[in-house]
Amino acid sequence: MKITREVKTGIVAVLVIALFIWGFNFMKGINLFDAPSKTYLTEYNNVQGLNTTSIVTINGVDVGKVISINFNNDPEKRGQLIVEFSVDTDFEFSKNSIAKIYSASLMGGKSLAVVPSYEGEMAKSGDFLQGQIESDIFSSVTEKLNPLQAKVENVIVSADSLMTGLTDVLDTKSRNNLKSSIAQLNATILNFKNISESVDKLVKNNEKKLGITLANAELMTANLAKLSDTLVNANLGLTIKNLETTVINLNKILASVEAGEGSLGKLLNDEGMYNNLTNSSKELEELLREMKLNPKRFVHFSVFGKKDKGYKPEEEQKE
Repeated sequence: MKITREVKTGIVAVLVIALFIWGFNFMKGINLFDAPSKTYLTEYNNVQGLNTTSIVTINGVDVGKVISINFNNDPEKRGQLIVEFSVDTDFEFSKNSIAKIYSASLMGGKSLAVVPSYEGEMAKSGDFLQGQIESDIFSSVTEKLNPLQAKVENVIVSADSLMTGLTDVLDTKSRNNLKSSIAQLNATILNFKNISESVDKLVKNNEKKLGITLANAELMTANLAKLSDTLVNANLGLTIKNLETTVINLNKILASVEAGEGSLGKLLNDEGMYNNLTNSSKELEELLREMKLNPKRFVHFSVFGKKDKGYKPEEEQKE
C-alpha cells in the first residue's frame, strides 16, 4: 500500500506536536512517560530564588521538582507566593510535614526539601504543607552583621560628634595652653627624675650611716621591749590600781570639802569665817606696819635700869 504525501505530512505533524508537548512538560518537571506523581502546595512570603527547575528532596533523595510558582489571588494574602511541587514516589508522610527551602550549594542555588512527619493524617495530592525557609551561611552572616553594622555606624556618628566637639573646644588658644601644660609636665617629670637621682646618690653616700641608724633603731626597739617586760614584771597593774584607789579617795575628800564638811570645808564654804579671816589679815597687816613705824610703842626696855617714861607720840615730844 502506497502512503501518500499528505499522510506522511500528518504523521510528522502529530509527532512534532507530541514531542513539543512532552518537551514542554519535561521542562516543567513533568515526565509523561513516568508513573503519575503526587503534587503538593506550600506558601511563602519570599521564595529566596526558588524556581521551576529546582528539585524536591526527602531526606536528601531527589523525589520530584517544583512545578509552578504563582502569586496568591486571595486579596487578604496579596504578595504571598504559592509553590506547587511534585513527589514521584509512593513515600507517605502526614500533613504536619514541612516544605523547607534551603541552599543546595554555595553558589546560591535553592532547592525544596520535604521534612516528613508521621503523626496525624497522611497527606494527599493537592494538600498544603507548612512552608519554612532555612537560613544559609550568607543569610546568617548578614543577619548577625546587620546589628553590628548599626552599632558601628552609631559609634562612627558618636566619634564624629566627639571630634567635632573637640575641634570646637580646642581652639588655637586652648591648643597653645595644652602644649604649654604638656611642656610644664615634661619639665616636672625631668625635675622629679633629677630629685630621684639626687636621693639615690644621697642614699649611696650615706649607706653606712643609714645602716648604723637602722641598727640603733633596732636596738632601741629591743630596749623598749625589755622595758615593757620589766614594767609587766614590776606589777605595774597593781601600781595603777593603787593609783586609781588614791584618786578615788582624793575625789571623796574634795567632795566632802565642797559639801562643807570638816574644818577645811567650813573654811571654804563659810562666808562669815572668810570675812573674819580677811579682816584679821588686814588688822595684822596694819599692826605690823605700826610696829615697823613705831617700835618703841610696843617694846620698852632700858639698858642701865633707867625708868621708862613710856611711849609718847612724836607730836607730844616736840611740844
